[in-house]
Amino acid sequence: MIKKFGLREAPPFKPRYNIAPGQPVAAVREDRNLGGRECAVLTWGLVPFWAKDPGIAFQLINARSETAAGKPAFRGPMRHKRCLIPADGFYEWKDLGSGRKQPWYVSPADGGLLALAGLWDHWGSPDGSEIESCSILTTNANDWMQPLHHRMPVLIQEKDFARWLDTSLERASDVEDLLRPPPEDALVRHPVSETVNSARNDGPELLAEAELPPAPPQQGELF
Repeated sequence: MIKKFGLREAPPFKPRYNIAPGQPVAAVREDRNLGGRECAVLTWGLVPFWAKDPGIAFQLINARSETAAGKPAFRGPMRHKRCLIPADGFYEWKDLGSGRKQPWYVSPADGGLLALAGLWDHWGSPDGSEIESCSILTTNANDWMQPLHHRMPVLIQEKDFARWLDTSLERASDVEDLLRPPPEDALVRHPVSETVNSARNDGPELLAEAELPPAPPQQGELF
């Protein structure tokens, strides 16, 4: 983390294997007061500074990269509060029909770390409590991801970290070329157990490859 993201010190974050909206995530951002980058702990689900109710966060866990610069909740963060959310991988669910979904674990093909494009904001309530929170930017899925889902996180390449985090670049056009799907060979995937569907489960065993369930019978088949 220190080497890849240019941090001054190790991030204050223990390993996690199943992070759900409303829970803390690590986020790399520029620290204007001290200079350089820091790894902050933010809540997943953006609470805009102007929000009256922090419960709005669960509607803002993701932001569509194509429209974020024009949305009230994301317009300011797109200009001034961009961040990177480090991850070894992420889960995506493939719809199997009949209300059942198969979870898959998606990770970088080179075994390294992903840097998800994020936006953050600071919210304060009248009673003095504060929340720092974030959303993950998404884009249209590339051909490789399409079998699982039509959207995917925006992944920032290491060579582009500085530009993405440079909030002196305030126009959407300054970074819009970074908001694209990754190359088709950038990621790998495997199915995992449905135990990941519960946020109460959190351990390395969740990343183990699982067998796919049998395909449902085709129309007209008895077995």
